[in-house]
Amino acid sequence: MSDLCEVSEDAQLKATMFTLTQIQQAHSQVKSGADFPAYIQALRSLGVSYYETFVGDGHTDYWSTNGYQTSSPAKYEPLPIAEASNPDQFQADLKAHQQGKTDYPTFCADCAQSGIEKWVVNLDQFTCTYYNTAGSAVWLESIST
Repeated sequence: MSDLCEVSEDAQLKATMFTLTQIQQAHSQVKSGADFPAYIQALRSLGVSYYETFVGDGHTDYWSTNGYQTSSPAKYEPLPIAEASNPDQFQADLKAHQQGKTDYPTFCADCAQSGIEKWVVNLDQFTCTYYNTAGSAVWLESIST
């Protein structure tokens, strides 16, 4: 009986073990903000529960509900993050980015200047929360699916 439990647990773990290649494939389908909901659904289907993107170097940590985790490599040279957050400027920069007025590298630089250290996308709650260097939430938004 214990062998069956071990097989079952092993099968469950494998079911939530996603790869960076799978995540990159899903991300390659994103051409604009309009594609983001489909990207979220694709990540959920892989077993991703949430992910954290770090503004400092652009790497992302992906997590499953059972604690499996994988990380992407840094995407750019380190950016200094302002110690004091500027929520008003950040919200203006976020709105501009969501309207297609800035590209991703510009948005990351704007986040750093506004004191945003990371954002966390919760795929179960369909939220994206932006945090400052003190670990406080600066902005929370719902993700439309």
